[in-house]
Amino acid sequence: MNFIKKNAAGFLLTAALGVVSVIISDYIPYHLISAGVFAMIIGMILNPFVSKGNYFNAGIGFVSKKVLKFAIILMGLRLSFSQVFQVGKYSLIVMVFTLICAFGGGYLLGKIFKMNWKLSGLISAGTGICGGSAIAAIAPTIEAEDRDVAYAISATFIFDIVMVILFPIMGKAFGMTDFGYGLWAGTAVNDTSSVVAAGYAFSDVAGNFSVIVKLTRTLSIIPAVLIFSFINERLNAKQNKEKGKHKKVDLKKIFPYFILMFLGMVAVRSLNIIPVSITENIADISKFLMVMALGAIGLKTNFKEVSKSGFKPMLHGFIISALVVVVSFVVQMFLGQV
Repeated sequence: MNFIKKNAAGFLLTAALGVVSVIISDYIPYHLISAGVFAMIIGMILNPFVSKGNYFNAGIGFVSKKVLKFAIILMGLRLSFSQVFQVGKYSLIVMVFTLICAFGGGYLLGKIFKMNWKLSGLISAGTGICGGSAIAAIAPTIEAEDRDVAYAISATFIFDIVMVILFPIMGKAFGMTDFGYGLWAGTAVNDTSSVVAAGYAFSDVAGNFSVIVKLTRTLSIIPAVLIFSFINERLNAKQNKEKGKHKKVDLKKIFPYFILMFLGMVAVRSLNIIPVSITENIADISKFLMVMALGAIGLKTNFKEVSKSGFKPMLHGFIISALVVVVSFVVQMFLGQV
């Protein structure tokens, strides 16, 4: 009873914020701007008023951490292992190159710009994998600040808006096939809603294929979370050693067990244990819970703190996103799939 009393106000606030954000997003053609982005932005606007007291804090913290992980677990029901085989060898090859570009290039730019490695990593994950979902999944495993999460999502979101407009124009200018364009949009555009908008703006066939490719990209959340967890723990252990505290990396402690549950949901979808109609409804619930979680992160984030990060992280996001677009296209040219 105390748990409900403690968290109810914040939970209901984030739920209301989620509903409003979904309604606003529904009015945007092709859902060009996802509800999660609206939730985070509105949350940041409300932060100065909400943060004055402690009435909402507990519930907002619960949603931003626990509900977030639960949403990611349920997100597994949107995927199946058969999708990996369905998209074929060409898309997997392209994805390998775009992921190497996103994380390798992101690491180098982070060093050049002297950025916080967590912010740099989150931007790379958002660019290389799946926008806000990947950023939200990795953030708790590396103990990222809420302002870094907000900035990373903002960086990928702004680039996506530009790409949704330019992608169909470029695709038609290059004379791309539905297959080639769907593969390009699915591997190079970040957020799922933006992939849908860019894909179907070209053709229905290209839109269908781009969504399948995009969902398959989401599976790379699994190794990314594991790798970032290990890196964070290694750096923490190194800092402790420098302070005279000899502490080894504890793999059991850092292992993100919610990823195993995510894989379990993918297996459930793959084996058709639950009727498709039910899994789709649960997947819709997971999307709403993710919107709530991003809204909670926004409510915990002070816009002035985010602005302190400066222009370099935004430039970092634009450069990496542009490189991924180019790499995806060039690899497809070599494979003869453009």
